[in-house]
Amino acid sequence: MKIIPEKNKRFEFEDWIRENGSSLSLYIYKQVGNKELAEDLYQEVLIAAYLKLEQFEARANFKSWMYKIAINKCRDFWRKQKTLQKFWEEKVYHYVMECSIPEPEDYVLTKYSTEEMIDTINELPTIYREPILLYYFKDKSLLEISTAKQLPISTVKTRIRRARNQLKEMPLLAEIVAN
Repeated sequence: MKIIPEKNKRFEFEDWIRENGSSLSLYIYKQVGNKELAEDLYQEVLIAAYLKLEQFEARANFKSWMYKIAINKCRDFWRKQKTLQKFWEEKVYHYVMECSIPEPEDYVLTKYSTEEMIDTINELPTIYREPILLYYFKDKSLLEISTAKQLPISTVKTRIRRARNQLKEMPLLAEIVAN
């Protein structure tokens, strides 16, 4: 169907939509696979085509022009979806992981396990207990422990290693220390 210049373009457009609108709508639906989305995109296609009707050249096929607008609107939608999906996958996921609050069960188990470990570590001789508590629970470096206890670093390392070996022999912490 050829569109007649200016005055009749709007009437011809309406006639074409009445005759072929359902096939255009079905085409969009097949592209996106969702009825509501297809209806929204169909409306966007009609608006875009109506606003650009003056740019349509009569030597081109009107149907091809309309379907080209439709596929471009579908591509725009897919591009937006891809960006939105990437946002949810990357940004929000990382944000949630950084801000996540531990589950109450995890908190209780961790606290209970930590208390049990400290109780077991307290059974060690003092010369081994102090360096291991400072290193693992107070996050002190070997140098800091060495300076605080006025011991050589090699002695601190040895005491921590011996403490770990003794803990491996204790049934409660055998699994944890082995890892």
